[in-house]
Amino acid sequence: MAVVLGLVMCVACHRSDPTRERIIRSVERQLERYPHSTLRDLYKNYFQDRFGPGHIIADEQAADRYLRYELESASSFDGDDYEPTGYEERFQRVNLGVIADGRVPYDKYLSAFVRSVNGIKPITIDEWHKEWAVIDEVIASMQLDLPGYEADRAEIWALIEGGEYVMHHSELFEQHYEPHYRIIESEIFRQEILPLIERKK
Repeated sequence: MAVVLGLVMCVACHRSDPTRERIIRSVERQLERYPHSTLRDLYKNYFQDRFGPGHIIADEQAADRYLRYELESASSFDGDDYEPTGYEERFQRVNLGVIADGRVPYDKYLSAFVRSVNGIKPITIDEWHKEWAVIDEVIASMQLDLPGYEADRAEIWALIEGGEYVMHHSELFEQHYEPHYRIIESEIFRQEILPLIERKK
């Protein structure tokens, strides 16, 4: 892995400056909003941007049931109404609070969430391996004092090399922010969900 990673990191060094700057800005955005983030939480933001909600919509009925359960069981829906994922901002994390307070009808939210899978352009694990190596190199160059950084970094690479990509939020993130959101494709969000949120503010 070290040889392959080294080669990809060399590619990252010559990556276009705009890409690098977008990655840096997305890291800064996350840490400004969520200062208790770990590398796991940054990683989750980037894989969500690339893979969207596909990993949690294997069954639309199950997605419906779990969404209803989370709405009923959550004690609060703190945080922003929405925020972009990753550095290409293909998707938006949309707080379930916009359903709970009546601004967005449940069925419209669920439909937008489920249909967001259609906007995903699938990539292979090998392609994700290369993309994460670029992101990883940029994050490393920022010299951030992230809790458990080395352990998280090793776990992420072991996950990817094992042919997987899904990782959950860190316990630290869950404890401080109790996130409740779903991933909606950005164009669907702008056309169908954002107008409802803004109209009823």
